[in-house]
Amino acid sequence: MKKSDLREKYLKKRESFSKEQVLSLSEKIFRNFTDNFKLSENQKVHCFLSIPEKGEVDTKLFLNEFFKRDIRVFVPKIYRKKLISVEITSETQLIKNSWGISEPESNEDSGETDFDYVITPLLYCDQHGNRVGYGKGYYDGFFETVNPKTLKIGLNFFGPYEEIADLRENDIPLDYLVTPTEVLSFLGTGSKSTK
Repeated sequence: MKKSDLREKYLKKRESFSKEQVLSLSEKIFRNFTDNFKLSENQKVHCFLSIPEKGEVDTKLFLNEFFKRDIRVFVPKIYRKKLISVEITSETQLIKNSWGISEPESNEDSGETDFDYVITPLLYCDQHGNRVGYGKGYYDGFFETVNPKTLKIGLNFFGPYEEIADLRENDIPLDYLVTPTEVLSFLGTGSKSTK
């Protein structure tokens, strides 16, 4: 299927979930993440701030855990048509931008490229780690700037069922996908489940 069709299909599927379903599935995804990825003090994690109106996986669970474990947290912000990485703490005040997305007030790019994990939003991911986002290409551009050893981890309610027909040369695949039922690795040749 084409990205535009997959985007439409999975947006609709996600919008059909109640708030309670989103929270319940998000908790399962969070548990799968913490069971499968090592977390330790002073790690650097870049994590998206979820948009509840879009039915995204709730990342508040992740952020609270990172702060509790003294992990350095960075969040994305679109500034001058580019995704920058802003470091936040548990005290950082978030404000809603013109699209209703919560973000830090600061426009100061941390310049950090050496993350342990980049936790990535998506609408769909195929069995090779290729993702369908919202179509702006911000994360592909961001992935090009981070250390190649950084693990790119997608969070999604759905597993990889369909091929993406219109991949581009500059599409950068994920290393892992965490769903409510499994963690898939795309490192090496093709995907394999860790559960």
